[in-house]
Amino acid sequence: MLVEDPGKAAGSVAQQVRARSARTWIRLGAAAVPLLLIVLQVVSIGHDYEGPLGSVWHDYVGTPKSMSVPWAGLILALVGIPLRSRLIALGAAIGIDAVWVTVRLLHGAPFAVGNGPVWVLTGIAVLAALRRQGVQRRNALHAAALGALLILATKVGDVWLHITVVTRPTVFDHYAMLADHALGDPSWVLGRLLDELGPVVSAILHWVYIELPVAAIVVAVWQLRGVVRAGVWPRHYLVRTFLVLGLVGPLIYVLFPVVGPMFAAGSAGHGLQLGNFWPNVVPPIDRSPTAMPFDAYTPRNCMPSMHTAWALSVFLHTRRSLDGGPAPVWLRVLGTFWLLATLTATLGFGYHYGVDLVAGAVLCLTVESVLRDPARGWGWFRIRLVGLGVVVLAVLLLSYRYLAVAMADYPVLAGTVVLALLAGVIAAFHATWFAGDRDSAQAREMIRA
Repeated sequence: MLVEDPGKAAGSVAQQVRARSARTWIRLGAAAVPLLLIVLQVVSIGHDYEGPLGSVWHDYVGTPKSMSVPWAGLILALVGIPLRSRLIALGAAIGIDAVWVTVRLLHGAPFAVGNGPVWVLTGIAVLAALRRQGVQRRNALHAAALGALLILATKVGDVWLHITVVTRPTVFDHYAMLADHALGDPSWVLGRLLDELGPVVSAILHWVYIELPVAAIVVAVWQLRGVVRAGVWPRHYLVRTFLVLGLVGPLIYVLFPVVGPMFAAGSAGHGLQLGNFWPNVVPPIDRSPTAMPFDAYTPRNCMPSMHTAWALSVFLHTRRSLDGGPAPVWLRVLGTFWLLATLTATLGFGYHYGVDLVAGAVLCLTVESVLRDPARGWGWFRIRLVGLGVVVLAVLLLSYRYLAVAMADYPVLAGTVVLALLAGVIAAFHATWFAGDRDSAQAREMIRA
């Protein structure tokens, strides 16, 4: 007589419940995406700027808004199909792009690429739905959905930047500028340094800043390279963090609208700036800060610094392989370089204040703590870490807004507190997610020895 193992049966039931829950969330997400796009398109029409659906249409039959994002989306989609299909898809995308480039140039339009990958990405999804079966179908649709979400997320982000302008006619740069005295006004320091280093360094940093998706795709492809062979997707990888950060972070823009030092304190302010201070002169302390009226087209997208959050997430995902082992040296170097270069560009070009970067780093570590290692569940270790990140982020934002004058008057004390809060979140994050990996690696080495 065969007796079923109750533990195994319970595990099987739990897996089925998780699978049904995952399918439910996928269906809800699939229904929410087109609804969100339609709502944002209506809002865009009402305020006379291009909406997400119009931008997608231009990716198909017009001039793509970005030349790198469509290709990044396609490359991400390629991880879900076999090698032969990848080569065919790449060839088709290059051919379609070449045709569109030729047509544009013949009509005197500017050079641009990106139509080909959008068409081919669509084709991958359609062929997967109609012709593939089983694991191959799931892999192809999963990867195509990720690629499409990456592209659509940029469309939604563009509209959201317009919404920040419409909903927040005044900005809090005066407060951020005062709070930044506590960190030594790093944007002014690095702005002058980049002027001294010359145009070559500035050009490299500018490319790194603009092409952050390139680094993300390199890391994501490395993480997902074995999906087709294994037929199993990892439960957490970089793309998930990128998308959730892009969903959560911009919500803070409307709570703490900031345009950045090059606009609020530099010549790019078009007459609405406090003065032409950046990057040569640090503004004097004004003990009566106010919300500044600003123009109707500069996005209020500085607090928190999402470039910092995304670059830090790239760095974190280049520290370890998905199985917990060390990542290859070249990937670790890439992650470190991209983080340092992004931070330098973010400050040195006057796009952000130092306090923006601190908030962005805390946001990244908090979101990553929500998503990381889902197999460990939601124990007290995760709840307290996420709670710490949320509380620290709230304390930082409230301090920047209501204690800015005190932070400028007592910069050493305030700067120490701000950096100590950031260091505390970093230490808790490392102790929770990385110290165990190191111990496991040492244990594996002892066993092999």
